[in-house]
Amino acid sequence: MGFAETFRALSDPTRREILNLLKKGPLSAGEIGGQFPSTGATISHHLAILRQAGLILDQKQGKYIYYSLNLSVFEEVLSWLKSFSKEE
Repeated sequence: MGFAETFRALSDPTRREILNLLKKGPLSAGEIGGQFPSTGATISHHLAILRQAGLILDQKQGKYIYYSLNLSVFEEVLSWLKSFSKEE
């Protein structure tokens, strides 16, 4: 996973909204999908892209898969972006 995949994943408004939902805590795919007019297959596709970019983690609990933010990737991107700011 690299910055190209991360920025590609972040370029889509639906994926950004999924990330906003996950700021509140882990959610199942069904809970995420219930927030959008899209089909389950479309939401699954978005989740797969976010997972491939390393932005989210998935954990199976019983018959459900719960998704959560992978904050280490966000911290890595922020650190890289901060490297462009002027040091005082």
